[in-house]
Amino acid sequence: MLKTILFGGTNRERLVSVASAQAVAAALPDADLWFQAPDGRVHEADRAKLAAHQRPFELDFPADGRPVGEIEIALDRAASEGRVLILAQHGGAAENGQLAALAEARRVAFTGSGAAASKLAFDKAATKVVVSEQGVTVPPTVSVAAATEDFKRIGRLVAKPVAEGSSYGLIFVNKPEDLDRLAEAARREAYLVEPFIAGAEATCAVLEQADGSLIALPPIEIVPGEGAFDYKGKYLTSTTQEICPARFAPQVNAALQAGALAAHRAVGAMGYSRSDFIVTDAGVVFLEINTLPGLTKASLYPKALGVQGIAFPDFLAGQIALAERRYA
Repeated sequence: MLKTILFGGTNRERLVSVASAQAVAAALPDADLWFQAPDGRVHEADRAKLAAHQRPFELDFPADGRPVGEIEIALDRAASEGRVLILAQHGGAAENGQLAALAEARRVAFTGSGAAASKLAFDKAATKVVVSEQGVTVPPTVSVAAATEDFKRIGRLVAKPVAEGSSYGLIFVNKPEDLDRLAEAARREAYLVEPFIAGAEATCAVLEQADGSLIALPPIEIVPGEGAFDYKGKYLTSTTQEICPARFAPQVNAALQAGALAAHRAVGAMGYSRSDFIVTDAGVVFLEINTLPGLTKASLYPKALGVQGIAFPDFLAGQIALAERRYA
């Protein structure tokens, strides 16, 4: 099958996607490149221009390649030419199940989770329900309408969009004025509000192997350099520390791995995923799962792969093989 890296997209995570595509393209020198511009149209992309694109987390990649067409047309072509899509997109339609549903309807092989799992995992509130049913501890939920009273009663709150990634829109409610920011943001999109949980930030990746079995990779401890581990902290702050394997006690790392595996299975994820946690004195608390985590050189998933001893090209080859077998 022809290998094609699909990157870009119409949502705010398109910048991260370009950086992921740079890393994936370097590991797959024989793959074609398709770039979905912010207007939704897909274009062929030049490998040299992608590699030379500077500051991908801040600047849009130019859509100046030969047009392929709208995403449906691109998927029709992928089906007719027997292509397997390596998804280097994040967020939006790529991660909420819409793109997966279009590809599944056309029997196009693609890496990552299917439509149903993606749709569920993208909804942070729904994910908390199914993950908690597996015995994993999750934070309680505070309604936006009751945030003012709960802030007075509980103290600090943390709020995030129900359907976003890369910590876009993250709001810490530390003082009454922050409630106004939350109310304004919640008028634009649905928000999930939870009590602030003090503890260390951690993440743990899950990998589906060639035989279909799952393994949890070494957990990563995150020490934000300047406050929160938001978009700036992830991609634009050099002082953020990402320590792998995490320095927690062995039983804590084991709990992180067990929680990540439980979350992966609970949403029905395929291929690979990465779950985020808070490590408290009382134990591990699940926050969310990412079914298309970043694959940039600065991303957490490739870091865990390296510590596990899995080369990035080998990881991609395994994901491509899984995708081809799934749609054989």
